[in-house]
Amino acid sequence: MPRVLTETDVADFRERLCAAAERLFAERGPDAVTMRQLAAELGVSPMTPYRYFQDKDDILAAVRTNGFNQFAAALETARAGAKSARAKAAAVGEAYVRFAFDHPHTYKLMFDLNQPIADSHYPELEAAGRRAHETQTAWVKDQIAAGEMAGDPEAIGAMFWAATHGVVVLEMAGKLPPGAARQLHHQISSTLAKGLKPGA
Repeated sequence: MPRVLTETDVADFRERLCAAAERLFAERGPDAVTMRQLAAELGVSPMTPYRYFQDKDDILAAVRTNGFNQFAAALETARAGAKSARAKAAAVGEAYVRFAFDHPHTYKLMFDLNQPIADSHYPELEAAGRRAHETQTAWVKDQIAAGEMAGDPEAIGAMFWAATHGVVVLEMAGKLPPGAARQLHHQISSTLAKGLKPGA
């Protein structure tokens, strides 16, 4: 008869399993990883992960939820720690690039398109995705309020996000030399900002 698990036991094992899954998913792709492999990675029986998660998609959703929340927290902290609107924009952009390269496995899985964020099966993932999305428009609203930019904050945020994500992924794929993503991010952001100034 299996022992009764405490909340701490469950939380600890889920955390260990998510950490192992994050690495294997990023290395091999979620489709190539099995629940049996995840169990072997932790040295437990093949059925043990099913005591904590319904299936592999459930684990992937948990990993991505944690990722989006960590990402959002990093950008929120950066924005809160800067004073002017312009400084907030720079701090958020720097935090974005730093997070991506400090947590490459997490970053890749956050934007895995095989599992949509807007999925009613995973409300926690959906909420974390919304929180992360809000970090992409909050600093733009600061800029607009300060008269530094004009336009739709959602559209502007999407432009900056697409540009930053693009250079990050290119460097991660070895298409850009190390450090190029950060440099290009600064150049692109500066160019976009100039074009978005009121009256530009």
